Amino acid sequence: MKKNIKVGKTNYKVNFFILFLFLNFYTNLNSNSDLEGTITEIKVLDKISSKNILVKLKNGDETRHKDLSIKSMKCKNSEFDDNPEITAYVQVKDLSNKNKDDVFVFNGWMFSSSPSIAPFDHPVYDIWLIKCY
Repeated sequence: MKKNIKVGKTNYKVNFFILFLFLNFYTNLNSNSDLEGTITEIKVLDKISSKNILVKLKNGDETRHKDLSIKSMKCKNSEFDDNPEITAYVQVKDLSNKNKDDVFVFNGWMFSSSPSIAPFDHPVYDIWLIKCY
């Protein structure tokens, strides 16, 4: 009879351990999905007129702003609240450029806190990342 009692206690511990692992895995999945957004906000500055406009992009959609075609592929918020970092994968085409060799003016990751890491270089426009939600 003592063996049955030990088996019951061990079974309880194993069930508790499995439940703990499941809950831990589930919360990790939820926290990662909360960090990724579906809409990216980008500011576009026209250097000639000194006017800027806020462009909201749904990830995967392409929008046109004057001579630029802007597409946000993915955006993500940082998991740290004390120093928030927003990153987005953005593709920008210059529609006034007739040279088919230069497809993208910018194609890469943008960082909200450090736009100079991967700079957007254009003679007329400047673009920087504002928000991801």
